[in-house]
Amino acid sequence: MILIYAVIAIAVIGTVAILLVKGRKTPPGTYTTTRDANDPVRGGGTDTLEAPPAPAGSRVAVPEEELPETDVEVADDAAGIETVPVETPAPVEGRLARLRARLIKSNNALGKGLLALLSRDKIDEDVWDEIEETLLMADLGTEPTMELVDALRDRVKVAGSQDPEHVKAMLREELIKLVDPGMDRSLAVERHADRPSIVMVVGVNGVGKTTTVGKLARVLVAEDKDVLLGAADTFRAAAAEQLATWGQRVGVPTVKSDIDGADPASVAFEAVKAGIDQEVDVVMIDTAGRLQNKVGLMDELGKVKRVIEKQAMVDEVLLVLDATTGQNGLNQAKVFSEVVNITGIVLTKLDGTAKGGIVVAIQRSLGVPVKLIGLGEGADDLAPFEAEAFVDALLN
Repeated sequence: MILIYAVIAIAVIGTVAILLVKGRKTPPGTYTTTRDANDPVRGGGTDTLEAPPAPAGSRVAVPEEELPETDVEVADDAAGIETVPVETPAPVEGRLARLRARLIKSNNALGKGLLALLSRDKIDEDVWDEIEETLLMADLGTEPTMELVDALRDRVKVAGSQDPEHVKAMLREELIKLVDPGMDRSLAVERHADRPSIVMVVGVNGVGKTTTVGKLARVLVAEDKDVLLGAADTFRAAAAEQLATWGQRVGVPTVKSDIDGADPASVAFEAVKAGIDQEVDVVMIDTAGRLQNKVGLMDELGKVKRVIEKQAMVDEVLLVLDATTGQNGLNQAKVFSEVVNITGIVLTKLDGTAKGGIVVAIQRSLGVPVKLIGLGEGADDLAPFEAEAFVDALLN
């Protein structure tokens, strides 16, 4: 009987064995799978404390009341370990301007189509129907589409002008109103007097959450912030290693478990604890992808947030959405917002086949601003969302 209790105790301790690594680097290319299909980074992860293996395919959960307090060991650089060169991220200022050409190329069909329709010699009911269809096809949403069409109808009628430049100016003004430049798009990433800012990143499988966390870490490092990452995506073996590699590239440490399927709430708890102990500015928690219609997984996400808040309130919950999914992204967003109170949206893949109207539709549906947009696969292709710059890109 004593032996059985001893085995159980070792298994529980092993589940939450997590290591905060400072500066340890491993060469890229040492793992074989990626977290998401669009994630370009591959590389070795962070060494962790030895622990008993969990049964294959299992997900080791720890009751919330048993989570605090667990030891965190710190590993310093080991002699003879090859390091990944630390990169200097591109400055945050002007990122959207540098990426605007790509956005223009991807989305100009919307703006050009509308301008072509509004510049006809005669704008009759058939033309207005085409305008409405164009907006709906751009994923603008029914209500915003009707608002825009009604506003343009009135303005064109009153102005009595169909000069392309005049019409373009009116269209620009109405689109900016819909995108809503008055929404607060700032990130809550300023350190509090006694603790770091805590950021959770959530979303379904395949939208690029781990990549987004890595890219956002680069944005914050470029702003001279001290960042720590928490690999609470314990469901896939490669996720923690991938996140650690992103961190290594900009000198940011990662807290992770050495057990596949370990309790994600435990990892998140330890990451926040380490961030408080290390007096960092921002702790970012990467969570596992989950389908919004899977009740158990959504409940687990709520548990992660509750456990984190045993030590510190979560300041920002960013929902990562694939801009190409259109209206399906709205359904995902609604369910996630009910579970963890979303504070901001990150739109990834806003290039190629993406339709710019989804920005308006998501903000209207949730009352939550789009704060960041991903426009490509490059390490610095994540930019703060700017309403006027976005509309200008659509219309040029």
